[in-house]
Amino acid sequence: MSIRHALLALLTEGSKYGLQLRQEFEARTGEVWPLNVGQVYTTLQRLEREGLVESDERDGAQRRFRITAGGERELDTWLRTPPDATAPPRDELVIKVQVAVRMPGVDVREILQVHRRRLVEEMQRYTHLKADADPDDIALGLVVDAELFRLESVVRWLDAADARLRRLPAAPTAGGTPNDRGKPATTGEPAKSAPAREEARR
Repeated sequence: MSIRHALLALLTEGSKYGLQLRQEFEARTGEVWPLNVGQVYTTLQRLEREGLVESDERDGAQRRFRITAGGERELDTWLRTPPDATAPPRDELVIKVQVAVRMPGVDVREILQVHRRRLVEEMQRYTHLKADADPDDIALGLVVDAELFRLESVVRWLDAADARLRRLPAAPTAGGTPNDRGKPATTGEPAKSAPAREEARR
């Protein structure tokens, strides 16, 4: 996510201190994305050099930052610019599975299940967070919904990858033993009778 633009958005409400910006950012995202105060000040200094924010120059006291007209234009442009979807991101999990598929002696389907269980646990955590949240907390609700949908999509991809691997014939290795690539996972088959979202509610 763009920390610089999140800070600019907070500054449209009025001038704020760096620590105040960090606290408000975390409060409005339900502390889902912790923000280091050093990162806040580093970003503010960069924004100030670019002329997107300005601050008072008092020595020995906290500086208050304000958004400039240039910062408002930058924020408006960012809000209206769709994210680049022309190239797929370098997803670490996808890369891990691709690497594992090509490694001899690796039970790829067991690896898929390890990641699947961890993702379902995360979905359960967000589901509980959503249940305990104030229904009027729109900012937190949006963040939690986005994470639940994202995690569910990854679980569905893992299930699709598992199904694809099960359709592959076992490839013999140099020693004549079938490769573990298509071996059934030792932890059991992935749940297919209920969507991942239903699992997260348990």
